[in-house]
Amino acid sequence: MSSILPSPPPPSLLTAEPYAEVSIYDQILRDILEGRLEANERLKVTALASRYGTSTNPVREALQQLRGEGYVIITPNRGARVRPIDEDFARDIYEVEALIEPYLTAWFVSIATDEAIKKLEAVQDEIEALGFEDPLRHSELDTRFHQIVYDGHYNRHAADLWWRHREILRAIARRFPYSMVRRKEILTEHRQIIEKIKAQDAAGAAEVVRTHILGSGRHIVEHMRAARNRKLSANATRS
Repeated sequence: MSSILPSPPPPSLLTAEPYAEVSIYDQILRDILEGRLEANERLKVTALASRYGTSTNPVREALQQLRGEGYVIITPNRGARVRPIDEDFARDIYEVEALIEPYLTAWFVSIATDEAIKKLEAVQDEIEALGFEDPLRHSELDTRFHQIVYDGHYNRHAADLWWRHREILRAIARRFPYSMVRRKEILTEHRQIIEKIKAQDAAGAAEVVRTHILGSGRHIVEHMRAARNRKLSANATRS
């Protein structure tokens, strides 16, 4: 494995302390993903600057970046508003991940060392010992498992895109507990990934990762759809 260490990832959207040493961009994005800034809500620059304790310029820059990434819609003479984070949005994210992560994994197989494989096994042992009892800790360990595979890749653009997308999906998924069936699938798929890497089966490892990502993505979308339907039903009952 390369001796060059990759740059550290940006602060987690989940574990960072609220508004402490986190960029204005990350703070706004976190509030959008976690629903504190609601779908279609107007985003007024002065109000956001006051909310995050900053001047208006960093807010404007953050909104332009978020616009470019599709989280904010800016309309001439009407200002900015939050793009709805719906099932289609989540589907688009995980389908892109299902293309990126197999690519990153296949390359890792060709350079994986015994030490790296032992690290994967140690993290997976921790995941299994935890048994999903602590969702935040599970998320951290799951991220570490995949970081071992992806962090050394030479294509930093692909690796950085994986990280950003993963943080988005983690922020959405934290609202929805894993079903028992999905828990078993996650543990099985992680072990299969390790075995394929050990066997130097790049195509096999890539296919297991693809299945892993699609399974997690569908789990999120199904929960989002169910939550939306419950909300619609509740609104209909009240009216």
